[in-house]
Amino acid sequence: MPIFLNKESDVDVLIIGAGPAGLMCANSLARAGVNVRIIDERPAKVMAGQADGVQPRTIEVLQSYGLADRLLREGNQMHMVAFYNPSPSGGIERTGRAIDVTAPTARYPFEVTLHQGAIESIFLDSMRSLGVTVQRPVVPTSIELSQDEAVLNDPNSRAVKVVLKHLDPTDRQSETEVVHAKFVLGGDGAHSWVRKTFGITMDGEQTDYIWGVVDTVPETDFPDIRNRCAIHSNNGSCMVIPREGDKVRLYIQLSDKQFVDPSTGRVDKDNVSPEKLLEVAKKSFAPYSISTPNPIDWWTLYIIGQRVASKFSVRDRVFIAGDACHTHSPKAGQGMNASMLDTHNLATLPPAWKITYILRGWADMSLLKTYEFERRKYAQDLINFDKKFSTLFSGKPRTEDNQNGVSHEEFLNAFQTFGAFSSGIGVHYLPSAVVNPQHQSCATNLIVGQRMLPHIFIRAADARPYEIQDLLPADTRFKVLVFAGDTPDKAQLERVNALAAEMGKPESFLTRFGHGEPAKVFDILAISSAKKDIVNYTDLPQLLRPHWSKVLLDDVDMFARTGGGGYEAYGIDPHKGALVIVRPDGYVALWLHLSSCRTSTIILRRSWWRHRVVQFYCSVPGLLDDCVYTGNRMYYRL
Repeated sequence: MPIFLNKESDVDVLIIGAGPAGLMCANSLARAGVNVRIIDERPAKVMAGQADGVQPRTIEVLQSYGLADRLLREGNQMHMVAFYNPSPSGGIERTGRAIDVTAPTARYPFEVTLHQGAIESIFLDSMRSLGVTVQRPVVPTSIELSQDEAVLNDPNSRAVKVVLKHLDPTDRQSETEVVHAKFVLGGDGAHSWVRKTFGITMDGEQTDYIWGVVDTVPETDFPDIRNRCAIHSNNGSCMVIPREGDKVRLYIQLSDKQFVDPSTGRVDKDNVSPEKLLEVAKKSFAPYSISTPNPIDWWTLYIIGQRVASKFSVRDRVFIAGDACHTHSPKAGQGMNASMLDTHNLATLPPAWKITYILRGWADMSLLKTYEFERRKYAQDLINFDKKFSTLFSGKPRTEDNQNGVSHEEFLNAFQTFGAFSSGIGVHYLPSAVVNPQHQSCATNLIVGQRMLPHIFIRAADARPYEIQDLLPADTRFKVLVFAGDTPDKAQLERVNALAAEMGKPESFLTRFGHGEPAKVFDILAISSAKKDIVNYTDLPQLLRPHWSKVLLDDVDMFARTGGGGYEAYGIDPHKGALVIVRPDGYVALWLHLSSCRTSTIILRRSWWRHRVVQFYCSVPGLLDDCVYTGNRMYYRL
């Protein structure tokens, strides 16, 4: 019989919960070299079911970590959606088909469906290669946050003490452990222990809509079984989600209140079975037949509720993400995506930049306030979207006898209108310390606060085409994109050379914020608007071509199959060029014409400057001539 002794340990970031939000965070932080631990009360990862839809923006994010190829290889792609409504002759009939993703700028214009366990495996394998594994089964039993202001304001202090209980300890492992952490992330689901422990409320409401979910391999004559389908029938609504292999997920609307436990208001799964759910589905599919001779892979019941946490952090030391801070209907495929993008913003490789920069001493603690500022607004927008979408989807269809029901045109219009938001492509962060839209009027298509638009450019050295997003990996670095304009023009090249000379000075931002190794903080790429047959990559100044692969051209490839038109697509003058700063999470922080660099008044917050924050309220700090303090701002005149 082992003797258990209390054990104490230190860690930079403790993550509670190994769902998609926690795993993305752990993977990102580990890649950034942060000392991170992740625990989960489940003895093993999810093996089937749960979340299964990956939206276009999330695929882009996974690609920035080098993880999208496996997702695309293992998952199913949804390119088309079909709509079914009541037929005058009884049953349902198809009333239209449309593209599944209405987001014209999406690099991946489709959704990928794959069960949550397989998606978690992608992260787990990546983490394992970095020496990080999920510790299971482990639960937190208490958490204590320091009340000492000096401790809280010191990013190197371990301000959070968490007591963990190992549910299945080995002979060499203590049953109880005390962990001293600098930061804690609660990605522990809708019933979050972290959220409840700190008394954070979930604000919102619960609907009367009850839905069942079944994952199976069906036999059916339904012609759109391999398309996403929205079915409105007089028997209730259904949604079809084709999955990997031959598997299909069915969302089935239920109307009988017998599935709800009156004492708790929660769904009572003891009163229903997957067979009962499928009996309801068969009525909604008529006149088409559907049966399930194969085993049921997974099933569940839920009541639609839309809630947002009253706050997403406690003293910028303890954070919650994913279902812990927002819950909603799963039919728009937002839950897992929102969860992963929460931690992508905060502490995953790109987001790891917020915690990582602070742990490296490159940023002030106040940078973390932008997490709640950006993601809570997104969560509230998500809830507003979900209320409209779930109401339309769960509502009765419009018929001759029910003129107040939901018409096909109304549902289709909403589906297409919400496309940019539901795909994740249309997420727009408001102005903050790391979003400066001051010169947005100079740009038409490259929007400050939105993600960097995908486009194919060719490499100047060898004319090889590259997707620009693949050159902006999630590696915690700010990307400095110098759209150099028409560099064969002598006057323009002189301006570019002058810019590079200023950026190379000791007082420039590269030196001031580079901490002796600017390449670890900034990644510089130059993009010329000139043609491949007249440009040498060596034409550009050395600082703008730190490596031969860092110079691109806005031209077509050697076979004229791809590339070209990038300056036009971004709204950049092909003669004068522009400077674009892209945050480590792939969102545009600032946009500025190169021609305005010497005439603009640029603003940096003094507190951020003092704490060496890499934040661009300025275009090119290296061009500074003088500065004036006014209040809490520092004005620089170029």
